[in-house]
Amino acid sequence: MEDQDVVVCVGLLFLQQQLQSSRRRRRRRRMWVHDILRARVQYGEFRLVQEMRLDGTMFQAYFRLSVEQFDSLLSMVGPLITMQRTNYRLPIPPDQHLYICLRFLATGDSYRTIANSFCVGVRTVANIVNQVTRDIWDALVDKYMPTPTTEDWRSIVEGFRSRWDFPSCVGSIDGKHVVIKAPDNSGSLFYNHKGSYSVVLMAVVDYKYCFRVVDVGSYGRTSDGGVLANSTFSKNLQKGKLGLPPDDLLPGAEHLGLQTFAFVGDEAFPLRRNLLRPFPGHQSGSHRVFNYRLSHARLVVENTFGILTSQWHLYRGVIEISPSNVDACIKATCVLHSFIRRTTSEDTALPTAAEKDAPGLQWLSRVGSNNV
Repeated sequence: MEDQDVVVCVGLLFLQQQLQSSRRRRRRRRMWVHDILRARVQYGEFRLVQEMRLDGTMFQAYFRLSVEQFDSLLSMVGPLITMQRTNYRLPIPPDQHLYICLRFLATGDSYRTIANSFCVGVRTVANIVNQVTRDIWDALVDKYMPTPTTEDWRSIVEGFRSRWDFPSCVGSIDGKHVVIKAPDNSGSLFYNHKGSYSVVLMAVVDYKYCFRVVDVGSYGRTSDGGVLANSTFSKNLQKGKLGLPPDDLLPGAEHLGLQTFAFVGDEAFPLRRNLLRPFPGHQSGSHRVFNYRLSHARLVVENTFGILTSQWHLYRGVIEISPSNVDACIKATCVLHSFIRRTTSEDTALPTAAEKDAPGLQWLSRVGSNNV
């Protein structure tokens, strides 16, 4: 029995040594970084970025933000993405985290392409995008996409009346399909009527092309009306919890009595007390005028989707990441869109309805719908 105990002890000691050796090897593999990646500041795009900061136009075309906007964003997001320094390696600085994330959103390139450009690991890019997009939303949403108050709604109403010739409008609402790679074992949940797989971005936009409310992540198979019905926004609208202004008289049409404030949408949405849609079919007379005015105001949200897509090329192709990370990227681009619009001079704003006939301005008489 004593000999057997000795053999067992020796075996256990040998297994313990093997386990410790295996742990040391795994730790060394985790600590090992390729020489090219170590020299990312000298050879990667980080060196190019420092040169581009001297040319504001080139920097803005590359990252979609001006140098001042980037520095402002970094001051708000930086504390959330700063990594802890350890004895094993130096962490990637927060400004480089933000460069990588913005470049991914601006181009829609694969993680490997971004990793090769910035001389970092593919897994590093994936972790950075997943974390930074969520931190951008958390840092900016309360300031640049806050829940509108009653006074905010009144300001939006006045903006739609003066800029887009539609009274009593508190926002333009529509949905956009964001094409993604079909998730594993998802069946037809994400399959939409266009023949692709997508998640739905439902948005309410004000007269300045800024997002006010977004609902992200609905299955692509769901219609715009179904997405609206299942959203928290719709439930609060029906319960009267959005803080909309009380009914008021229309300027110049006081004889019609009190009129409610409403959102405007296309034919995919149901007709409700606070949600207007066009008269169906071919119309004439006052109904045709109403449809023209409503479509004029409704195009604001479609123009906003167009601006979003032209600015962030992530939307131009198939996004090959998990749906949860797609939702984070969509929310980040929406809040960044509002951040850019609110921090950009009014001189660069798009022409209003009153300016469309001004000399030297070419106005598009018809704009295709984003959901065709």
